[in-house]
Amino acid sequence: MKNKIPLSKNQWLVVAILALTQFTVVLDFMVMSPLGDLLMKDLKVQPTQFGIVVSSYALAAGVSGFFTAGFADRFDRKRLLVFFYSGFIIGTLFCGLAQSYYQLVGARIFTGIFGGVMSSISMAIVADLFSLQQRGRVMGFIQMGFGLSQILGIPIALFIAGKSNWQMPFYLIVFLSLIMLTTIIFGLNPIGNHLKNNREQSAFGHLLKTIQNRNYRIGFLATAFMSLGGYLMMPWGSAFAVNNVGITQEQLPLLFMIVGTSTFLIMPFIGWLADKINKFQLFMGASLIMTLSVVIYVRLDQTSFLTLLLVNALMMCGIMARMVPSQALTSAVPSLHDRGAFMSINSSLQQIAGGIAALIGGKIVWQASPESPLMNFRLLGWVVICVILINIFLTHRVYKYVQSQT
Repeated sequence: MKNKIPLSKNQWLVVAILALTQFTVVLDFMVMSPLGDLLMKDLKVQPTQFGIVVSSYALAAGVSGFFTAGFADRFDRKRLLVFFYSGFIIGTLFCGLAQSYYQLVGARIFTGIFGGVMSSISMAIVADLFSLQQRGRVMGFIQMGFGLSQILGIPIALFIAGKSNWQMPFYLIVFLSLIMLTTIIFGLNPIGNHLKNNREQSAFGHLLKTIQNRNYRIGFLATAFMSLGGYLMMPWGSAFAVNNVGITQEQLPLLFMIVGTSTFLIMPFIGWLADKINKFQLFMGASLIMTLSVVIYVRLDQTSFLTLLLVNALMMCGIMARMVPSQALTSAVPSLHDRGAFMSINSSLQQIAGGIAALIGGKIVWQASPESPLMNFRLLGWVVICVILINIFLTHRVYKYVQSQT
């Protein structure tokens, strides 16, 4: 059993700032799904075009991560956070102002360029300011932004958009983000310890050297397979729930809200547990829970709302309980002067892997008509389980490397 290292008041302030900042960024991404129907009707776009609207953010975020990696360690972390968060706010405002399909695609690309890098900057700050024995708790609180966005994002976006138009949720996100930007500027201290050990080299040279590091590549692969396992099934959750399981469209917001609430409540406990026990053992246990829930989930037929809710909550808790120890271990892989570059590349691969996962899932499952059940969903489940097993092997490699360094 490891000794628990308490967080200082300043560290708690940093955790709160990063968690709420992450909430606004995740909410911007999550809000696209519930707005899909209203948006397609208002802008008169086809489902394939809406897919481009969604994927353009991830693609732009992935490319941005690679370009940012070269100079991420050459600047104060706070300055980078302020710069990219400001760009994210401007992009989100453009989304609300968009009046056509092409304007919205352009706005989502702009938002992705800045918003997609936010996670990597936050991870670099966590690695700089918190010891490995504290990072599980910190990751748990920061990941609460994901659960909170599910609790608030879907129902509030649908309610506000239903009372006005699909643009209004973006204005709400801009308002919340401006409050957070002010808090970052006046509440967060400069973070520049990594600059003391930063060796003079070109941005491209720094990027190339980071990619060439064999130990870093193991961390990159572990993160990529983590995203593959999470995103292979996620895009098809609503269609499976309605067309295969038989719940109504009106029950979907309630489903997401309750599952998001359970995720939100369990994350602090998972973070606390990650600092109390072996992080890889926690990852293994969560992977087994996710595997079991996937086996049950893909075999669901016409069943009750309660059954679907319990299985969904179990699976989501498994996904998030894997993510916290995995991110804590991965954050310990890079050296101090490489953390910004490492986290940028890591975040970029996470975005790209998520996009690839959605493409693979789309090739496996199919429907005879929009009202028909999803076919080959069980096959998709077996693919997810294979990815989980590969991810366990890669995360074990990361764990052994971190052990050797600490």
